[in-house]
Amino acid sequence: MKHPHHRINAIWIALLAATAITAWLGEHAGAQGLGTGAAVLVLALAAAKGCLIILDYMELRRAPALWRRLLLGWLAAVVLLVLVATLWPR
Repeated sequence: MKHPHHRINAIWIALLAATAITAWLGEHAGAQGLGTGAAVLVLALAAAKGCLIILDYMELRRAPALWRRLLLGWLAAVVLLVLVATLWPR
């Protein structure tokens, strides 16, 4: 059986990787003409990171469903608002 810390360590590494990808996109996406696509990818990575933090670092994976739904719903609402603001025609 795996030690419980293996999961949290794997999640930590995934969060680090997502952060590195986000930083790279922030620095290089404009120069390579990725623009809106890069912004959407950064937002998707941020949403995935938020889910991992809510479920595992805040330990809501085994919490009552109401708390999980509230926090994940809040995250989804924020991501949706930012996505709409990003894609809204100017």
